[in-house]
Amino acid sequence: MTDQQLLDRIALDPEIMVGKPVIRGTRLTVEYILNLLGHGETIGDILDEYKGLSVQDIHACLLFASRSLESTDFLLLTAEQA
Repeated sequence: MTDQQLLDRIALDPEIMVGKPVIRGTRLTVEYILNLLGHGETIGDILDEYKGLSVQDIHACLLFASRSLESTDFLLLTAEQA
């Protein structure tokens, strides 16, 4: 599957979830899926919980997040003590 085919699985609509990116045809936000993964849920766990999702939907969330961060600059918020 191409990057564009994956990204086409993500929808942005101001009338759905206040415009947050969601998996097309659902109200599951990219943020929510990433949060689940970040807290240790596996792709299998997520697919078991949300029967309409596919592995490609999860991959689309990861790709969308990666692309969203490509042009982001990060600033050090706190100085580390040596």
